[in-house]
Amino acid sequence: MGSTVFNKLLLVAGFASLAHAAFSAAHHRTYLRLTEQEWTSLPLDIILQTVISLVLVIYNIIQIVGNFKEIRATVDMQQKTWDTLGNFPSFYTFNHRGRALNPSYKTPKPSEIEASK
Repeated sequence: MGSTVFNKLLLVAGFASLAHAAFSAAHHRTYLRLTEQEWTSLPLDIILQTVISLVLVIYNIIQIVGNFKEIRATVDMQQKTWDTLGNFPSFYTFNHRGRALNPSYKTPKPSEIEASK
């Protein structure tokens, strides 16, 4: 529990540092335009801040998210039995016309339908 809070704080700090690096790069570019200097590259401190912030963000995102799932579908399928392979609960249908074909089926009256709501 404590490590996830720490990782989240480091993630926020990494994003803040990355935003600061972007602001510093834009500010440096503006400074070069005002002084009419030619732009060659960013200063080393801005590049280092960007790279370190990016590594910090990536590492903490991986720590917060947790375990990755295997890309291959066969790994998940090996744990299932033959009975559960064809089981798709999202395709279950309870309101269909099959019950109207039942000889003992009685159509509900409108008052019964409103009472059940």
